[in-house]
Amino acid sequence: MIETAYAKINLALHVRRRREDGYHELETLFAFVDAGDELSAVPAARDDLRVVGEFGGALDDPFGNIVARALSALPHGPGWAVTLDKRLPVAAGLGGGSADAGAVFRMVERSHGLPADWPARAAALGADVPACVLSRACIGLGTGTELEPVDNDLAGMACLLVNPRVPLSTGPVFKAWDGQDRGPLPTGDVRTITLTGRNDLEPPALALCPVIGDVLAALRATAPLIARMSGSGATCFALYEDYGAAEAAAAQIARSQPGWWQLLGKLR
Repeated sequence: MIETAYAKINLALHVRRRREDGYHELETLFAFVDAGDELSAVPAARDDLRVVGEFGGALDDPFGNIVARALSALPHGPGWAVTLDKRLPVAAGLGGGSADAGAVFRMVERSHGLPADWPARAAALGADVPACVLSRACIGLGTGTELEPVDNDLAGMACLLVNPRVPLSTGPVFKAWDGQDRGPLPTGDVRTITLTGRNDLEPPALALCPVIGDVLAALRATAPLIARMSGSGATCFALYEDYGAAEAAAAQIARSQPGWWQLLGKLR
């Protein structure tokens, strides 16, 4: 079996408050790009995980990897030998590990079916995992695990992801949030929420990783529909009405910043 772990982006991310359990109450608009890591699996006597790819070396403990934990959380026969081609940067605001786990859930669904309590099993692995199992646009509430459908009128929209190759852990960014509630997520379709929403983690992420400002400036110079940071950073995205304009933007940024990572795709 082969499955893509689709890159997750937060088209909007509103942080409402810090909860007593230490987590934060969120309202976010999840969306997914039609590319990402790739997983392949074959039946085996026991579970085995091999990590390859450009960013495979960033996973210092592949057997503690979320893919291995996702396999352990689901019935799938005696075992699977899984190869993870790590194409998405790590600690990048793209939900890469959660997307990998989501791909495992989808492969198990195809081959064995998922247990009725799969959302709870997914949430136990990480707040983004339930959304990454679905890998389609949706609203995330609570810590991001309570999902609601949304009218996705941006499906097929060209999307350019750019990361300055600087890892940025989620914990310090949330810790640096100023604690001010700036209001709820807007209502409406995906376009409306995206254009009128915001990412409350952008200011603290910029303070910790100033190069994010350079990425946003480079993207905004290409005249997109919108450019914004995804999740807790440092990856930023830009949306374009025309795919050719997105290709031109990707080429322009590659010329000016050849060391930056980028991925061009379409919203699912």
